[in-house]
Amino acid sequence: MSSTIWSVDEHLDDILATVRPLEPIELQLPDAQGCVLVKDVVVEVALPPFDNSSMDGYAVRIADVEGASEEFPAALTVIGDVAAGSAGLADGQVVGPGQAARIMTGAPLPAGAEAVVPVEWTDGGTGEGPAATMRAHSDAPEGATGEVRVHRSVEAGAHVRERGSDVKPGDLALRAGSIVGPPQIGLLAAIGCATVVVRPRPRVVVLSTGSELVQPGEELTGGQIYDSNSFALTAAARDAGAIAYRVGAVTDDAETLRATIEDQLIRADVIVTTGGVSVGAYDVVKEALSSVGDEDEPGSGIDFRKLAMQPGKPQGFGSIGPDHTPLLALPGNPVSSYVSFELFVRPAIRALMGLPDLHRPTVRAVLSVDKALTSPAGRRQFLRGTYDEEAGTVTPVGGSGSHLIAALAQADALIVLPEDTTSAEPGTETDVILLR
Repeated sequence: MSSTIWSVDEHLDDILATVRPLEPIELQLPDAQGCVLVKDVVVEVALPPFDNSSMDGYAVRIADVEGASEEFPAALTVIGDVAAGSAGLADGQVVGPGQAARIMTGAPLPAGAEAVVPVEWTDGGTGEGPAATMRAHSDAPEGATGEVRVHRSVEAGAHVRERGSDVKPGDLALRAGSIVGPPQIGLLAAIGCATVVVRPRPRVVVLSTGSELVQPGEELTGGQIYDSNSFALTAAARDAGAIAYRVGAVTDDAETLRATIEDQLIRADVIVTTGGVSVGAYDVVKEALSSVGDEDEPGSGIDFRKLAMQPGKPQGFGSIGPDHTPLLALPGNPVSSYVSFELFVRPAIRALMGLPDLHRPTVRAVLSVDKALTSPAGRRQFLRGTYDEEAGTVTPVGGSGSHLIAALAQADALIVLPEDTTSAEPGTETDVILLR
């Protein structure tokens, strides 16, 4: 382990200088969810591709329903039906003077028509009022003719979705760098894109080390604790946008740890370990990590460091194996590992995705405390807190101990006390990292 004390920023810069965005691939839309677009997507077809009705009703000419009312309805001849998915009226018919076409939602506006009258504004061609309107409208045979009485006038284009009113050919649908979420997938499908070129979601393998760790659901015996870190960090990796794989806790045995990590290289763009980086467990972890993969590859290997931060002083970082897979070795205390993930692993994941915004939002907030907070000189301290956006304040939760995971579950922010701060009085303004 290096005797040099690294700053938080130096360690992060070293990580980000090593991590490069993953190579683009072309994926089907369902597989592209959560990925980042590499190229702009330009619209090739109008959306909607034709003028269509936004209501069930009747396609009419404006002049034919001008002045129509309940007392003096406009009586129009129904010349046919236009269903969704059809090309329009049969035999090329055109809505002429005194005529109307029965039309369904999404159906193309027939030639000659200028607007759509909702079926609720008519007698539905039955003369029996609103109760029978929808029934008659839906049950009528295709191509049925007859007469409809219209009780209201409409303006040109009423209840019509115009061609290209959403997007037009040549419009920019999505910019490069956009994350492909459900709305983006819907838009891509709507404009006819079956595949997109994206950077894939990074594959992150998370494993805990420690002979004392037991999986939740199993019985604890003397000296054992449940493995929480691998669950929390796997969830955090998914939250950051990665595909995450959790590996069960590995005992403090160098050969077992080495074999486990080596087995995981085939499915990892990043490996995250937690535990075994502080004094005492260091030798086992160093022995394991220094012999993973191809030892002859230049530039590989893990550097164990001390950082000027609390919690999270012991850290490890480097690359392993023939593909120089990044590995981040985090401390084992639950709060230390989670804070370290937020500061170092999350930005690395987002850098692999090719995102420009790597970090959680940081705001300034006023400390809401009863007495001054203390912080060790020369270390950047990260305290759990709850942020009140409306009041512009942040309140610490729990103590400073790195084992106090219950307080972490209540926190939605990290209070940052700089290296040169040893005491922060009530009302002090400080940086706050928002976790949600």
